[in-house]
Amino acid sequence: MAAFLFQPEGDASLRRLRKTGVVRIGYAVEAPFAILGERGEVTGEAPEIARHVVERLGISHIEWRQVELGGLIPELRAGRIDVIASGLFITPERSGKVLFSRPTMAVRQAMLVPAGNPRGLRSYSDMAARPEVIAAVLAGSVEDMLMTRLGVANGRLLRVPDALTGRRAVETGLADALLLSEPSLRWMLSRGEPGRLEVSVDEELESGLPAFAFRLDEAGLRDAWDEALAEYLGSAAHLAMLGSLGLSWAPSATQKVGG
Repeated sequence: MAAFLFQPEGDASLRRLRKTGVVRIGYAVEAPFAILGERGEVTGEAPEIARHVVERLGISHIEWRQVELGGLIPELRAGRIDVIASGLFITPERSGKVLFSRPTMAVRQAMLVPAGNPRGLRSYSDMAARPEVIAAVLAGSVEDMLMTRLGVANGRLLRVPDALTGRRAVETGLADALLLSEPSLRWMLSRGEPGRLEVSVDEELESGLPAFAFRLDEAGLRDAWDEALAEYLGSAAHLAMLGSLGLSWAPSATQKVGG
C-alpha cells in the first residue's frame, strides 16, 4: 500500500517518524477500545485503526506503550510516546493539552450497577444529586471529569486505576456504580459472572467522541493521520473490525472536530 505524501510545510513530525521507522503508541487497557490479549498482543478498536493508519503513512513499526489512563497525556506531552490510541474522549480540558484527530465513533455514557439496580440510578446527574451514592471512576477519565463538573465531592468518587478494579468495587459494595462508556461496560458484563451486575445507560448526556491524540506542536502528524482516517472509516475492513468487537459506526459522529 502506498504511503501518503502529505506533509505540511514546516512541520517535520511525520517526516521524523518515517525516517526512524518507529512510532510509539500509548494505550490504557479498556476494552473494547484497547485490549491486551493473553499472549501480550495489543488489539481493540483504537489499536486496530492505528495499525491501518501507520501502514498507510509509511511507518514500518509500532512500539506499544501501556500506561494508566491518567498518565497518557503526561507521557505524550513529555515526548515519551507519539500518539495516544486508547479511545480517549475529546473534552475541552484535554483539547487545551493535546491535538485530537477526527472522532472514530460516538458512544453513550453508562453505569455498571448491581443486578436490579437497587438504587435506581439512571443518570450521572441523578447520582450527583444523591449524597449517599459512591461512584467508581477511572482516575483521569472523562467520567471523573464529568462528575467533578457536576459538583461531586472527592469523597464520593472512588478513583480506580482500571475497569476491573472498578468492577470489583461494585461487586464488593465499595461503590454503588462504576461509570464508563456503554461499550466498555457491556464488554465487561459479557465476560463476567452472569446475573450479578447490569448496565444502566445515561440518556441525558451527549454521546462521547473517542479519538487519537497528538502533541500540540505536531499538527502535521495529526493532519496526515486524519487524512488516512477519513479514507478508512466506514470501509468494509473497518466495519468488519468493529463487528468483531460488538461495535457499530455512525458516519455523522466521525466528522472533524475543532482545529
